[in-house]
Amino acid sequence: MKTDTHPDYHSITVKMTDGSTYETRSTYGKEGATLVLDIDPSVHPAWTGGNTRLMDTGGRVSKFKKKYEGLGF
Repeated sequence: MKTDTHPDYHSITVKMTDGSTYETRSTYGKEGATLVLDIDPSVHPAWTGGNTRLMDTGGRVSKFKKKYEGLGF
């Protein structure tokens, strides 16, 4: 088996967009590095559910819903 094939796994600090920080282990940077997030789970709509609305361009959503309305969606 080859030696030194795995990256260095060490402790880093992650800084969230609201300024809070936490320590975790990662292969990012070097020991003691700080990873500053631009988007994090506390504010991103993918994790928070968001208040986005689905735009019905050309009636495609309506057409889809009508086509599959009997399948229990």
